[in-house]
This record gives sequence, C-alpha cells and structure tokens, in this order.
Amino acid sequence: MSIAEGSDVAIIMGKTSYIVTVLKDKRFHTHRGYIELSTLIGKPYGSVSKTSTNQEFLVIRPSTRDYTTKLSRATQVIYPKDAAAILMWGDIKPGQRVLESGTGSGALTACLAEIVGIDGVVYGFDLKQSSLEKTEENLKRRRLLARVQLRQADVSKGVDLSDLDAVVLDLPSPWIAVKALKTSLKSDGFFVSFSPTMNQVEKTVVALKETGFVGVEAFELIQRFLDAKPNATRPNTVGVYHTGYIVAARNTELSRSFEPPKPSKRPEEDSPSTYEFFESFDQS
Repeated sequence: MSIAEGSDVAIIMGKTSYIVTVLKDKRFHTHRGYIELSTLIGKPYGSVSKTSTNQEFLVIRPSTRDYTTKLSRATQVIYPKDAAAILMWGDIKPGQRVLESGTGSGALTACLAEIVGIDGVVYGFDLKQSSLEKTEENLKRRRLLARVQLRQADVSKGVDLSDLDAVVLDLPSPWIAVKALKTSLKSDGFFVSFSPTMNQVEKTVVALKETGFVGVEAFELIQRFLDAKPNATRPNTVGVYHTGYIVAARNTELSRSFEPPKPSKRPEEDSPSTYEFFESFDQS
C-alpha cells in the first residue's frame, strides 16, 4: 500500500519516532535534518528515505500504540498496557455500545472506537470542554469521530442511556458513579475503571460489591523491557512500572442487600478470585 497525500505516517529515526501528516509543499524538521514530505507520496509503507542531511529514516503506518503515545494531549494518557487490559476486562467487541467518562485527550476513546467498529458507538463524557475539544481533534485525525458521541456532563448524576455493553471510567472518584451507571448497563454488562491510587481502588471495590456487581477484581500491570543482545540479555533499567490500578466487575440484577457467598479458604486468605466466586454456585 502506497502513502497518499493527507495520510499519517510514522517516521522512525533510531530510538526517536514521530507521527506526521503527509502534505505537499510541507517540510518536517527533525534533529537529523528536514524532510520534504511530498517526496513520501507514492512510496510504500516500510520504505527508507533520507533527510536533507542524508540521514536515513524508516516510514511505516502508525499503529494504535503509536497514536496512543505520540498524539498531542491535554492530560496524561492511559498507557497501551493498561488500555489493552481495559479492552479485555471490559469485553469490548465490534458492534457494542460503550460509555467512557474522563476522555482526557481521547487516547482510550480512540482504542474503544476502533474495537466497536462502524456498527458500534462510544459515548465519550468529560466535564471539561477543553478535553472534549482535544479528543475531537485526535479522533478526526484518526478518522474515528463518526463512531463517537461526545458529551459534556457529570456521569455520577446518571445518563440518559440504557442497555450499554460496558462502562469505562477514568475519573477522580469513580465509586460515586457506580450506582448511577448500574441502571444504564445491561444486566450482565461490564464495568472497568482506571485509578492512580489505592484509596480510589478501595472505595470503588466497596461500591461495586455493595451495588451487586460480581467478579470484582483489582490489579495493576508492570511492564519491563529487555535489552536483548547475544549472550547479554538483561532487563532494561528504564521501564513503565506503576501507571495506575484497574478495577473490573460485571453487572447483575442483584440488589444492594446481596452478600456474596464466602469462599472455602483459610481465614488469612481473604482475596477470592473471580473463578472462586462463581464456583461457589456450582451445585454439581
């Protein structure tokens, strides 16, 4: 596939990379000289070109990960490792209707929009108009805006939506929105939240259990890169360690007074897994 005018490319120079829109009569300046972008038009993705100082660079199609880490942002974005887990634990699929609150710069919004596809829809909520504008800008660049409906509102007060497949929150106080959003979810819909502190996790888990959600899990993901060299492979001293915590759960029609059955474990082990919870219903 060839590079067309107006398309985005990822330019790779050693350990440095950029995402650039290819336009005629436009130069892109780098630390290794400038690039006449018009010279890229018609070339295949994966080709090698040179800057004005005769420095080689690689031109490839931007990936979802590239967009997540490189596009302009108004707030800290959710890292790819966390975004991937949110998509899995939220069971996000094509054709679904998903609510996201706390769109920020739209990095996760775009991931959700890509997955739900042209037959799905993402309802993106944020309190700040500036965040919604930045999200809209980034979605337009990725040609995903048609799949997203952006709204300025406080979801903790409830939303005029129902039968949602999943709710994804990146809010300072996600636990406040649990009860209000429960009624907007399908009876077996999914809830996922992202929080930077333990206190937020604790309050969110308590709120979910008190409101009748099941399979409640809280975890974090640590990403460690490796320096892979012949006979000298070792962990890189730089990595993406703590970024935040994920809380995930599944909705039910259970009432607030519901108490989940206690697993048959030793008293000191008081952290039942999702599977232990559901095994407690096994009558076989």
